[in-house]
Amino acid sequence: MSPQRSEARVVISPNHPVFDLPEIVALERGMFAEAGLDVRFAERAGAEDRTERDPAARRKESLFEHAQADVYNLCEWGGIDRLERNRRPGRLGYLRPAIVAQALVSFDPALQEPHDLSGIPVGVNEFTGSHYTALHLLEGAVARENVVVEHVGFPEVRLRRAETGAVRAVMLMEPYLSLARKRGAHLLGTYFYRGVEVVAPELTDAARETFVGVVDAAVDLINADPARYRHHLVAEVAGELDESELGTEHFRYTRATPVTERRFTESYAWMRSWRLTSGAHGYRTLLGLR
Repeated sequence: MSPQRSEARVVISPNHPVFDLPEIVALERGMFAEAGLDVRFAERAGAEDRTERDPAARRKESLFEHAQADVYNLCEWGGIDRLERNRRPGRLGYLRPAIVAQALVSFDPALQEPHDLSGIPVGVNEFTGSHYTALHLLEGAVARENVVVEHVGFPEVRLRRAETGAVRAVMLMEPYLSLARKRGAHLLGTYFYRGVEVVAPELTDAARETFVGVVDAAVDLINADPARYRHHLVAEVAGELDESELGTEHFRYTRATPVTERRFTESYAWMRSWRLTSGAHGYRTLLGLR
């Protein structure tokens, strides 16, 4: 059980900066405090296994599961998966503002388009955006039985293995995508997607609505002056990529929107088609509706 706390306090379990940028900017500018919320990111204490296969054991999910965080964002398919796996209840709060591309990347000159990957393993972090978008991207080019994904781990691990030739193709997002291209990789395809915010049941509707309003206001600031905040995105690969080297065509930000029944139903049906869910839950359950 989580400790007693003020309704106005919200702890965020951190994701990659490209996904968390609106929250980072809102904190940097004091916007949450102005709105009456006590918001912070959970500490990233302790080493993390960057190749961990079990999503429940990864830092972001574990903080939420153990009631050390109230919200976190991830891809919509991952959000559904975690809520079905977790012992701690939660709900899909909204579609996150970050619209990001996962890109199919290779250093191998023999691979030039998704069709070339029939039967060839693509490196992903299992049950994350890289995994789900790889399936979406590849199933449009090769027969499903010839789509092969291989769990490798976090993006820096995938990039390293692709560069050494241990994996012939991987999925990457920014800033690792720009870093890969700087090192000589080429793109075979891209897939843009939104994600969802997973919200703890203890977070009141009023606090959640205020939180989302502040995030939306931060999105407006980012879009008014994108260059001002790019240093946050390259910080993840500090010393390896300059702000001027960060490609800007594979991410953008828009205001948060609700998860509609149609959106959920279509995504859930797709997950069932790949046997990525048992199909035991529905729209009302995972959105916390009665």
